[in-house]
Amino acid sequence: MTNANYSLYQPANTFVFASKSKMDKDTDVVIGGVPFDLATSGRPGARFAPTAIRQASANLGWEQRRHPWKFSLRRKLKIADVGDVNFSHGDAPGAMQAVREHISKVMDLGAIPFTFGGDHLVTLPVLQAMVAKRGPVALLHFDAHTDDYSGGSEFDHGSVFYHAREQGLLLDGKVMQLGIRTDHSSKTPFEVIPAEQLWHAKAVDIAERIKQTMGDAPVYLTFDIDCIDPAFAPGTGTPVIGGISPHFILELLRQLQGLNFVGMDVVEVCPAYDHSQITSLLAATLTTDMLYLLASQK
Repeated sequence: MTNANYSLYQPANTFVFASKSKMDKDTDVVIGGVPFDLATSGRPGARFAPTAIRQASANLGWEQRRHPWKFSLRRKLKIADVGDVNFSHGDAPGAMQAVREHISKVMDLGAIPFTFGGDHLVTLPVLQAMVAKRGPVALLHFDAHTDDYSGGSEFDHGSVFYHAREQGLLLDGKVMQLGIRTDHSSKTPFEVIPAEQLWHAKAVDIAERIKQTMGDAPVYLTFDIDCIDPAFAPGTGTPVIGGISPHFILELLRQLQGLNFVGMDVVEVCPAYDHSQITSLLAATLTTDMLYLLASQK
């Protein structure tokens, strides 16, 4: 990172809803990809996700105002897609530092970072950089796994939120994990809503529960695509049967207007295990609705 000729970003095909590729003082949201999967414990390949999500977003661009939102995203937000964060192959510490530098740069402009993983480890340096600028944040976490396991190294996508809470990055009592359907029997300070509760719940009721917990706190939203059942999202590294349906998630996201979102990411898309781009398209669709959520804050 000390090389004067080092470029922080690699060019990439722009996400279809981005209005420009360079961020400036007028930018509201910055999209950046992190093609990193060295922390993966299951099937590798999430490093190719940023490109796949951008490509799939081309299927969404024809709809000037996404149904059922009542306004045009392009008229509300100035979105810059800066491409992918650059780092040396095999250099996990360097990759994490590059992410921190990227997020710091975004926040210095007063913009909101939106990150395409990569595996879920990329969320840790994002939080580290954000908290260094603004203090601890609330966390809204969609996943099949808690990623709060203490047994792994720092460079383990299953230990992201263990390290995040150990480092004081998260607000006490304001962490919610939704869609979990793997072991979470160990003591945790987080509020877990397992998948089996969501199977029978109404999105509006879950949204109200989230709003009551988060209040007006700054909220970081992280979405692991394996929260969705692999019938709808097969292209992921650690698929778990019994997940949530896309229509429930979309309805829930749209009910979250009013929260104070300060950052978002979509992670763990693995194109090599996808079929007909359905997982990448789902990730692009979720991203679009999440951007509409950010636009609704303005």
